[in-house]
Amino acid sequence: MMRQYELVERVQFYKPDVNEALLNKAYVYAMQKHGKQKRASGDPYISHPLEVAAILTEMKLDESTIAVALLHDTIEDTSATRQEIDGLFGEDIGRLVEGLTKIKKLDLVSKRAKQAENLRKLLLAISDDVRVLLVKLADRLHNMRTLEYVPEEKRARIAEETMDIYAPLAGRMGMQDMREELEELAFKTLNSEAYETVINKLDEISGRKEGLIRTIEEELGGLFAQEGLEAEVRGRRKKPYSVFKKMQTKSLSFEQLSDIFGFRILTNSTADCYRALGIVHMRWPVVPGRFKDYISTPKQNDYRSVHTTIVGPSRQRVELQIRSHAMHRVAEMGVAAHALYKDGVASDDGKLRSGDSRAYTWLRKTIEALSEGYNPEEFLEHTKLELFHDQVFCFTPKGQLIALPRGATPIDFAYAVHTDIGDTCVGCKINGRVMPLVTRLANGDEVSILRSDKQVPPPAWEEVVVTGKARAAIRRATRTAVRKQYSGLGQRILERAFERSGKVFSRDELGPVLHRLGQKETDDVLAAIGRGEISSDDVLRAIYPNHQESRVVKQKPTDEGWFNLRNRAGMIFRLPGFSKRKAGTRKGGRETSAVPIRGVDANTSVRFCTGGAVPGDRIIGILEPGAGITIYPIQSPELTAFDDEPERWVDIRWDIDEHNRNRFPARIWVSGINAPGTLAEITALVADNDTNIESMTMRKVAADFTDMIFDLQVWDLKHLNLLITRLKNLECVSSVERLYE
Repeated sequence: MMRQYELVERVQFYKPDVNEALLNKAYVYAMQKHGKQKRASGDPYISHPLEVAAILTEMKLDESTIAVALLHDTIEDTSATRQEIDGLFGEDIGRLVEGLTKIKKLDLVSKRAKQAENLRKLLLAISDDVRVLLVKLADRLHNMRTLEYVPEEKRARIAEETMDIYAPLAGRMGMQDMREELEELAFKTLNSEAYETVINKLDEISGRKEGLIRTIEEELGGLFAQEGLEAEVRGRRKKPYSVFKKMQTKSLSFEQLSDIFGFRILTNSTADCYRALGIVHMRWPVVPGRFKDYISTPKQNDYRSVHTTIVGPSRQRVELQIRSHAMHRVAEMGVAAHALYKDGVASDDGKLRSGDSRAYTWLRKTIEALSEGYNPEEFLEHTKLELFHDQVFCFTPKGQLIALPRGATPIDFAYAVHTDIGDTCVGCKINGRVMPLVTRLANGDEVSILRSDKQVPPPAWEEVVVTGKARAAIRRATRTAVRKQYSGLGQRILERAFERSGKVFSRDELGPVLHRLGQKETDDVLAAIGRGEISSDDVLRAIYPNHQESRVVKQKPTDEGWFNLRNRAGMIFRLPGFSKRKAGTRKGGRETSAVPIRGVDANTSVRFCTGGAVPGDRIIGILEPGAGITIYPIQSPELTAFDDEPERWVDIRWDIDEHNRNRFPARIWVSGINAPGTLAEITALVADNDTNIESMTMRKVAADFTDMIFDLQVWDLKHLNLLITRLKNLECVSSVERLYE
C-alpha cells in the first residue's frame, strides 16, 4: 500500500515547492473519516484514495488535485459534508469533491436511468473543471486493477460500464495510456478466454520477431543519424483489446494483421516530423492508402501525428507514427498535459481554460447538446455514441472543415453544420455528384446539402445517422407525432391498469412522479407506455409504492380449440376458438389442392410454407424430394436454408382466375393491450373484413401487452394489407406485422 510520505515525495519530485501541509491535512482528514472501513480486498479503505492520488502523480498534477483524490469518497461514503470540506480546504476543493460524488438519493424506478443521471452529473462537473475527469478516471483505473476482489456478480457490470463509458471518455480526452489500460482490464473480465488467446499469440509472435524489431529500430535510427536528424525510434506492440477489436470488426485472422508491431519516431519539432517523413519515403516505398496527416488536421482529442506505412527493411510492412516530443506528451496524457502545462509553465489552479484543448471544447459542446430535452436513457445512449467513434473530415462547399464520426452520412453532416439544414435536407452532392443520403462519408469529401422548406425529417433517419446531435434533432422533430399516436393508447392502458387495481386514473397523479419515471412531461409518460417502454406497473409503483405487480398467466390451447386465459384473481375466461390447422402439413407447412400457380405440374403435390403466401407476393418453389413443392414468398427467411441447393429452386408464378377465386394462407403478429375485450375487438374486425381465422396462438404475455399470432385465409396481398392497416387503427392494438415464418 502507498504510504503518505511516499505520496508527498512523488509530488515533490516534479513540484519542489509543493504545499506539503495541504496534502498531509487531506490525508489525515480522509483517514479519520474512513476510519475502520475496509475495501473488498480486506485492505483499509484509505489505501484506495492513496492509490488514486499516486496514479495522478504519474500525470504530474498539482497538489490541489492530489488532495481532491485523497478526499474524493468522503462525501459519498462517510459523514463528511460539503460545508465541512469547504471550511477546511476551501470552496475550490469542496466543489471538485462534490462533483465526484454519485447522486445517492435518486428517486428513479429504472436502474439505467440512475446510471444515466449520475453520468450526466459527472459530465457537467467535468465540463466545469477538467480535474474532476482526471480524478474520476484514476478512481476507475484503481477499481479495475482490484476488480478481482469484487463479488463476481458485480464484476461484469463494472467492466461493461468501463468499456462503454470510461475507456472511450479517456480516449476522447486524448489520454491514450489510460484508455488502453482500462480497455485491457475490462476485456480481461468480460472475455477472459479471448484475452488469454490474444496474449498467448502476441507473446509467441513477439518472441519470433524480436530480432526483426531490433533490426528495424537500428536501421531507422541509423538512417536519421546519417541525414543529421535528431530523432528517437521506439518499437511498440499493439494492446490485446486493440488487436481483438480489429480482428472482430474486419474479420481478420492473426496472420492477416500487418500492424501488430508499430514504430514511433519522436522529433524535436513539427518541421522535423515532416523532414523525417521525407527521409523515410525517399528510402522505402509507401503502402497506398495508408497515409494520414493528423498534424495539419488534428483529431478532436488533440492527437497530432503523421501516420504512414512503408514496405521497409526485410520487405516487411512497417507502420510508423511520427510526432514531436510535445505531441507525444499530449497523445499519451491528453487533457492532463494541458491541465498542468501551458507554454511550459504550470497554471496556478490546474484548471483547463477555454481554447487550451480541442478535446475539452468538444466535451463542452457535447454536454450542451445532450443535456437539453433528454430523458436519462436517451442521454446515456447518445453520450455513448459521441464517445465511441473515430473520425472522418469533410468540407462544406465554402471550405469549412467538419469533423464527424467514422461511418457518418450526409444527414449527420447536415446536422453538424446546423440543425435547420438537417431538418430541411432532401438530398446531397458528394464531390459534385448527386448521391444517396445513406452514403458513408470518407476523408476529404466535399458535401453540398440540397434543401426544401417542406421537408420534415422521417423517423427512419434515426436508424441511419451515427451522431448524437443528428439523432437528437430527428427525435425532437418526430416526438410530437409519436406523442399523438401513442399517448392515447398509453392512457387507455393506464386507465385499465388502475381499474384492475381498484383505483381511478387521473393525469394529475403523474405530475409528482415524472422524475421517478425519467420523463419530463405527462404526455411523454403516456407515449412511453403506449410504445411499451414503460409498463403500467412501473407507473403504479411510482404513485403507490406498495403496489404489487399484476401478472397474467397463459395456458396452451385445449384440444377442443378453446383458449383459457387466467387473470390475476384466478378466474378463468373461455373464448371461442377457431378451426384447427388442416391435416397434411409437413415441416409446419400447409397442404392445399388446385392452387392456381403457373410452372407446376398438375400432378405435383403443392404446399405453402409456414407463413403462407398470397397473390401479389413474388413466390419461389422449393422441390421437396418425394413430397412435391413448397411455395415461399421471396421475403421468407426460410429460403436461406436452400442457398447452396440452386437445383431445388423452381420459378413459379400466380395464375389467378377472377371468376374462380380462392383464399390463401398468411400469418400476422398482433401486439394488443392486455385487457378484457381486446381479443374480441380484434377478431370482430377480422371477421368484418371478410377474413377467415384458421388458427390463433398467444406467444407471450407481458405486463401491458399480449402478443398474438394469427394464421389467416385472405384473398390477396391487397386484402391482407388493408386488414393490417385497419388493425393498426384499433385503439387496443399497439402494432401489427406480417410474419413470413
